Amino acid sequence: MKKYKLSELGAVGRGKSKHRPRNDPQLFGGEYPFIQTGDVKHAPLYVNSHSQTYNEKGLEQSKLWPAGTLCITIAANIADTAILSYPACFPDSVIGFNAYEGVADTKYVKYCLDTFQLQMRSISQGTTQDNMSLEKLLSIKFPVPGIEQQRKVAAILTTYDDLIENNKRRIALLENMVEEIYREWFVRFRFPGWQEVEFEKGLPASWVVAQGDDLFEVVKGKSYSSEEISDQVNDGRPFINLKNFNRGGGYRSNGLKYFRGEFRDRQQVNRGDVVMAVTDMTQNREVIGRAARVPYLGDTDGIISLDVVKISAFSWPDLFTYVHLRYSGISEALKELANGANVLHLKPDLIGKQKYLVPDTPTVEEFVKLVEPFYEQIEKLEQQIDMLEYTKNQLLPRLISGKLSVENLNIQFPPSMQSDKSDNADEAAA
Repeated sequence: MKKYKLSELGAVGRGKSKHRPRNDPQLFGGEYPFIQTGDVKHAPLYVNSHSQTYNEKGLEQSKLWPAGTLCITIAANIADTAILSYPACFPDSVIGFNAYEGVADTKYVKYCLDTFQLQMRSISQGTTQDNMSLEKLLSIKFPVPGIEQQRKVAAILTTYDDLIENNKRRIALLENMVEEIYREWFVRFRFPGWQEVEFEKGLPASWVVAQGDDLFEVVKGKSYSSEEISDQVNDGRPFINLKNFNRGGGYRSNGLKYFRGEFRDRQQVNRGDVVMAVTDMTQNREVIGRAARVPYLGDTDGIISLDVVKISAFSWPDLFTYVHLRYSGISEALKELANGANVLHLKPDLIGKQKYLVPDTPTVEEFVKLVEPFYEQIEKLEQQIDMLEYTKNQLLPRLISGKLSVENLNIQFPPSMQSDKSDNADEAAA
């Protein structure tokens, strides 16, 4: 199989942005999406969301890349890839690629780069911060078959990614439904039988506001050395760390590591336990103070890292604790209490110093009974995602290397590829 440089397959360019204070109103806060390296990292195939936008002045010192552009990170997160699903700007820490029509398939190139991710990261290691120059990226040659074989490989892998994305959309829908039920019951106070309940000072008379220390215990996680941590599955106990938190809350299974050191019994977690991030390296405090619910980890209990605390309620069901922390607004209050320059830290003791609304026990139990099936379905969908990602990752290197031939296969293209339009490389290079 012949090898090509990225520049031989399509138009390649670096993003543009001036160094300004974060969220500078002179540049930010307009209608043009501004994609950052973290947005690329957390997008498995397409970039479908962003946390910042440029205004007209921001656009003047940047560039609006077309939908379909492949984004490749070269700083902070090295060699992460995702495809823009809408026009967007991005900084010089992201490379844009648009395939030449008839020469390369953008999705194939994305999967090819994913296969070479470790190699790209190895050549980008620096003394202070990893950084991969555009020159280094363009020096690598990738194995690329003919366009029809590229599309067949992309079709197989895209089918898995489409199923994963579909499951994630279903999970988001279920979570939105739980949030709406929570707000209806515990924010608008329209819980079952609310018309017959006596209210005092705007709250049901039987409900109280209490300090967190009286409601739950906050358990600090385990400090660790790099020698005690492994990325290899089952090489130790499952280790719940900062990478297990989605932005905005919720659990990420692909951030799991494994721990081989000593720990205290109190630092163990398993299915249904509630954990919270007390460290954050995102730009907009998107992780700190957010809660996640631990899924089934296997026959061995997990361990929480020093960046994580376990929150064990004295009388509430764990599921209500989780939903309450996710949707009550307490996370927004906690994140503002975090301090730090580059890395934010939240003192665990502050979690217990906040005030929390305490509904009566029958209402809590009725709510948990109502939403529990939602989370059972979410857990099943997440397990399906894990299996799909595992299978795709097993196929990926074999398909890209050509060890698994697709030349004589009659491939049914997924709907998302049937609707793909040809990329306009000339426009992207302008």
